[in-house]
Amino acid sequence: MAVILGIESSCDETSASICIDGEIKSNIIASQAIHAKYGGVVPELASRVHLQNIIPTVDQAIQQAKIHKNDIDAVAFTRGPGLLGALLVGTSFAKSFALARQIPLIEINHMQAHILAHFIEEPKPRFPFLCLTVSGGHTQIVLVNDFFEMELLGKTLDDAAGEAFDKTAKILKLPYPGGPLVDQYAKQGDAFAFKLPEPQIPGLDFSFSGLKTAILYMVQAEERKNPNFLNERLADVCASVQQRIVTILLNKLASASLQTGVKQIAIAGGVSANSGLRRQLTELGLRNGWDVFVPKLEYCTDNAAMIAIAGYKKYLRKDFVEQDVAPLARMHF
Repeated sequence: MAVILGIESSCDETSASICIDGEIKSNIIASQAIHAKYGGVVPELASRVHLQNIIPTVDQAIQQAKIHKNDIDAVAFTRGPGLLGALLVGTSFAKSFALARQIPLIEINHMQAHILAHFIEEPKPRFPFLCLTVSGGHTQIVLVNDFFEMELLGKTLDDAAGEAFDKTAKILKLPYPGGPLVDQYAKQGDAFAFKLPEPQIPGLDFSFSGLKTAILYMVQAEERKNPNFLNERLADVCASVQQRIVTILLNKLASASLQTGVKQIAIAGGVSANSGLRRQLTELGLRNGWDVFVPKLEYCTDNAAMIAIAGYKKYLRKDFVEQDVAPLARMHF
């Protein structure tokens, strides 16, 4: 039997999970409400709250899994990418726990873990598959040939899709975190009320900076004509923005499928919780004959279950790191 403790602390969620022989037994997430009044994550504050949350979160995960800390065979932790101070808290805890118990230490790439979240529960994709990984900091199309054999086919050249949602929310004067609110309002609006540009980026790369500027200019122009514009048309603006972001993502994903011939298609990351993206991907999959894999909502945002399952796969390979390991804010595949 292999019992893995997973630790996730890359941004503003402190999370701990217990995985026993590939089955997730607990997945505890402590969120940080303190950032709301600042309109975004403040790295220094995130680090301090991680320090407060890490021990009680791990303790709760162990209790919920109904095991003892002495039962744990290895500790898997997010090494990167992420906020350096936040990563340092999780890395330091994992190293200390592993050293005290004299058990192996397993480093996990946060973005790979998002993809491997698809192996927590059935149905699971078959190799090779394409994964559109979308979050506040990343937008990538990845060809997944094996658990840790992944090829980056396309990435954002500037801003990520999640950042486009959050910056739009700021333009629309919505509170933080704004991305989920854009999704909520979009359900009530007309997705084709406002015409927004689709960036003409060659290949499978993305760009969202120009779209953000276009949204800002559109809102400013409409407010000059009608100062009450946002109150009257908020749902339509949100629906139009969401429609454009989703079509940008799915058009590139469709191109990747055509180029590779791969029809096993998955999404991962925080933005994969967006209802418009989930719905339209499913519809596109039906039209194109894809096998589509959409993770449960609890495994979309940052969570330790994905770290634990990735850790379990590495544990089976005896892929361990030494105590001199350090966090990496920028960590590539």
